[in-house]
Amino acid sequence: MPPFIEKDLLETISAIATLVTPVLLICLGGIGWLIQNRIQASQSRQEAQATRITDLEDKLREDRIATYNALLEPFFLLLTSEAAFSLDPKYKNKKKDEIAIARMLSVEYRQIGFKLSLVATDAVVRAYNELMQFFYHTDQDSRPIEEKTSHWIALMATLLLEIRKSMGNQSSELDKWEMIEWFMQDAQQMKLMHEKHPHPFKFPGPAN
Repeated sequence: MPPFIEKDLLETISAIATLVTPVLLICLGGIGWLIQNRIQASQSRQEAQATRITDLEDKLREDRIATYNALLEPFFLLLTSEAAFSLDPKYKNKKKDEIAIARMLSVEYRQIGFKLSLVATDAVVRAYNELMQFFYHTDQDSRPIEEKTSHWIALMATLLLEIRKSMGNQSSELDKWEMIEWFMQDAQQMKLMHEKHPHPFKFPGPAN
């Protein structure tokens, strides 16, 4: 190739490169901006979704706490000592057993139980079902009162443990009896009684 043609070709390529390079830089910059914008938009959506999930979990936790407190109220009354119960002025001249049972049979308490079935974990619902089945059939249970008491205390302790786990303590190493030791002086006696009679009353099945 003649030298002058080679020189013209190089100048032409150089001129084209000079013109094209800014365009390529602009295009590459635009593509980079689009990619970055999409990444940021995706991150924003993920963060918004994570925030929404966290808010929903917090709301569910609050609903569970309120429901659990209302649900456990009559059982707290049953477990309150007579001395402590008599000191509360709002329960003056009243019997704690009657108040607790009336509470459990009320329409409001049924509504609380319905809400529990919607917001609680499966394990909590099952534990509550077993506890309520005990009370529904207690009149048909001919066992001595000590055995019946240890049975429902064990069911109550199981419910408390499942509630604890549902509030974020799934790996809890406590057993059900440790859940009640703090407010029951005779918790160990109840445990021994329950273990001594491991075959509780069988609830009657559905009618044929």
